Amino acid sequence: MNLETMDRPTPADLPPPPPARGLWAVLHRIRHANAFIFGTMAISASVSLIASFVLAVDAVALAADPGTTLACDINATISCGTVAVAWQAQLFGFPNAFLGLVAEPVVLTLAVAALGGVRFPRWFMATAQAVYTLGLIFAYWLFSQSMFVIGSLCPWCVLVTVSTTLVFVSLTHVNIRDGNLFLPRRVQEWAHGLIDADVDVIAVAAWLVFLAAAILAKYGTALLA
Repeated sequence: MNLETMDRPTPADLPPPPPARGLWAVLHRIRHANAFIFGTMAISASVSLIASFVLAVDAVALAADPGTTLACDINATISCGTVAVAWQAQLFGFPNAFLGLVAEPVVLTLAVAALGGVRFPRWFMATAQAVYTLGLIFAYWLFSQSMFVIGSLCPWCVLVTVSTTLVFVSLTHVNIRDGNLFLPRRVQEWAHGLIDADVDVIAVAAWLVFLAAAILAKYGTALLA
């Protein structure tokens, strides 16, 4: 038997590796801090709220005068008015923007309260995740309808889609980090490992680039015509 092999420490005997250092480690710590997560959520919700307000004002203007030309009616491709008069823009019998006026202040309040040190119950955060997931699905359904059925893009609607995505990612991040989603243990560990490795950042960046590429591929120079 080789004595050198016997004396060699096993991985379990070795001390844990020192914490990562350098710029990437600093950015990693910042990204997982509440200030960054809820700050991103608050900013994204605010952007979505502003866009929803503009869309709501436009909807009221169109209701008063269907022939009104909106500020973002730039051409046949970029036209808020074309999207706003489609049935998809009033799926529940009123302008969809009104949903944003109701939902985004709730998200904004949650984010600001969390920045102030409030820790919400696990059930509340899990419920918020479920509700906002439905909101994300609805936002992307509207985006797909605008792209492939209506055939025109509303810049404010695209902004809502992007900001909704960022809120969803931030909310999912904190809920996985804090174990709020009542996931099975192995699934929770797997999901936590993904966010700890910053896979969510890479995924959302790639997704937003894909959306931009999809818009350019479909409309191309028509965006500037």
